[in-house]
Amino acid sequence: MSEPQGSEGTTQRLPVIERTAEPDRRDQSASAAAYGPPPALQDGAGGGERRFWSARRVPAGIVALLLLLVAGVFLYDIASVRANRPPMHWRRELSRQLAERPLDDTWVLVGAGVAAALGLWLVLLAVTPGLRGLLPMRRTHPDVRAGLHRDAAAMVLRDRAMEVAGVQSARVKMRRRKADVRAVSHFRELDDVRADLDVNLAEAIRALGLARPPALSVHVARTTRKKG
Repeated sequence: MSEPQGSEGTTQRLPVIERTAEPDRRDQSASAAAYGPPPALQDGAGGGERRFWSARRVPAGIVALLLLLVAGVFLYDIASVRANRPPMHWRRELSRQLAERPLDDTWVLVGAGVAAALGLWLVLLAVTPGLRGLLPMRRTHPDVRAGLHRDAAAMVLRDRAMEVAGVQSARVKMRRRKADVRAVSHFRELDDVRADLDVNLAEAIRALGLARPPALSVHVARTTRKKG
């Protein structure tokens, strides 16, 4: 480089930043299942991972709102009675009905059944974790906990199945304990396609890093050609 006019000092060569070779775009079309295996577990990590618990804000909010309304109405009626006013008509009618109707009455049985069903539903919500669509993953660090959504896991397995030669289409139904894969082949022997699917999908399931890897079920059928 030549020295610009009016400047002092000697001319110095500027550093040249070499342009690195860009990766081939065709090599970036690999599916998500092409990622490597999960990292190794650290000391104190791993073990039996439990499912994630749902906060269940909607049911809790509904129950709290109903309890607040019922408690408010009863509190208003009690305060009204203490102020030497007659109780509400609906409370007097309810008391009379409960006192006169027998226990085997239809409406009593229906009301008891509804109350029991609601109570059982609340108990189930309290003792079950929920979030069935989130699969817990193995811990690689004792302070980090991760989960994988079923749809994402099914997409990984579907992409891996489509990489097998002879597979025209594939559908994956991911459950908590089982992965059901149904593929359609338009060439090659069905046994060969099924064997390749078993190997590739088993490797993909291991690469997901799930705490409880699901059982694999593979079904391969021949494509139906339309007659002209």
